[in-house]
Amino acid sequence: MAYRILADLVMAVHFAFILFVILGGLLALRWRAAAWVHVPCFVWGAAIITVGWVCPLTPLEVSLRRSAGEAGYDGSFIEHYLLPLIYPGELGPAVRWVLGGALLGFNLLVYAAVYRRGRRT
Repeated sequence: MAYRILADLVMAVHFAFILFVILGGLLALRWRAAAWVHVPCFVWGAAIITVGWVCPLTPLEVSLRRSAGEAGYDGSFIEHYLLPLIYPGELGPAVRWVLGGALLGFNLLVYAAVYRRGRRT
C-alpha cells in the first residue's frame, strides 16, 4: 500500500512539474523572480521532450508501482498518461519536435510580455 501511495505521489509531482514547465512562465508575469526557477525547468522539460530523454521520475514511479505489485509501463510519463488524451498514436520524433516547438513558442510569447511589462515599470 505504501509503495502505491508513493507511486501516486511521484505521478502527481511529475504532472505538476509538467504543468509548471508549460505554464510557469505565466507566474513570471506576476512575480518576475519566478523566471529564475521556471527557465531551468523549462530547458530541462524541453530537452526531455525534443531529444526523447527519460525523466528520472518515470523510472522511479514505475519501480514503485512494480514494488506495489502493479504492472509498470514502458515509455515516458507523457507517452503513458498524457498522449493518449492529446495524440492517440505513437510519439515519433516529428511529434516530439512539434510539441517542443509549441512549448518554446508559447513561452517566448510569455517572456516577451514579461519583458515588455518590466520595461514599463
